[in-house]
Amino acid sequence: MLLNNKTIPIIDAHHHFWDLSMAKHPWLCFKPPIKFRYGDYSKICKNFLVEDYAYVSKNQNVVKTVHMEAEWVMSNPVEETIWLHKIFDKFNLPNAIVAQAWFHQEEIENILKKHMEYPLVRSIRQKPNYEDKSKKIVRLEDKNFRKGYKLLSKYNLHYDLQIPWKYLSHATNLAKDFPDTTIILNHTGLPYDRSKNGILKWKENLTEFSMQKNTALKISGIGVPNQKWNVKNNGNIIKTAIKIFGVERCMFASNFPVDSLCATFDEIFDTFKKVTNNFDYNDKKKLFHDNALKYYNPV
Repeated sequence: MLLNNKTIPIIDAHHHFWDLSMAKHPWLCFKPPIKFRYGDYSKICKNFLVEDYAYVSKNQNVVKTVHMEAEWVMSNPVEETIWLHKIFDKFNLPNAIVAQAWFHQEEIENILKKHMEYPLVRSIRQKPNYEDKSKKIVRLEDKNFRKGYKLLSKYNLHYDLQIPWKYLSHATNLAKDFPDTTIILNHTGLPYDRSKNGILKWKENLTEFSMQKNTALKISGIGVPNQKWNVKNNGNIIKTAIKIFGVERCMFASNFPVDSLCATFDEIFDTFKKVTNNFDYNDKKKLFHDNALKYYNPV
């Protein structure tokens, strides 16, 4: 499904679909809402499906997409993978999937086997918990987490990691201990603290993590509440992230519809284009397209 035909080709490396009539996304369906870095997210508590994605992205040359698990109910994460394949069969979208699994659970290998029955699955995401004390603590250094995590290389799966930059030292250790598994860091390491010291510490932690060659970075999710999503506010974050990881290991992504809380789809991708305006075309193509193709192999 070629959504449009303008300028540089884009593989959107991180977006979500959801149909709330299915009641499979507790954080979107139930009250009270969870604590969220963007604040009030009631605006996105509605269906977001292929036709919605096609509409918001119509001005960009999106040729393929990667769907990120959207916190489907934990009891049956493979159900989301099945649902997404039905969407793909009808619309030829999404073209690759990051599925949900929980490494600390006893049935983890069976879950991975079931995911691998579906041809679009490329990676797994489980968000580690370092800050929310109301939930059972699951961390990257936990023995039970690592027992399941080590299975990823067996099934040739990547790990998509969402974690605040202040805890990236744990991710660095994970990358060192499991060199055969690629860790793709989501949302630029969440640089939400834009103070001088916050940026410095984000940069230091991101640099340490990037030293592990089995790591990559998705540049997305860098909105700040009550700030415009533009070059002035996000340009330095984007350029710094690319400098740290290099153009060979970075991918641009929309994080839609979540980042619609901060910007339009065009504002996000037009800012990426402005920041990289002076880049060589081949380097631009790596950031917008080729690296996502390399890591996720979308069909």
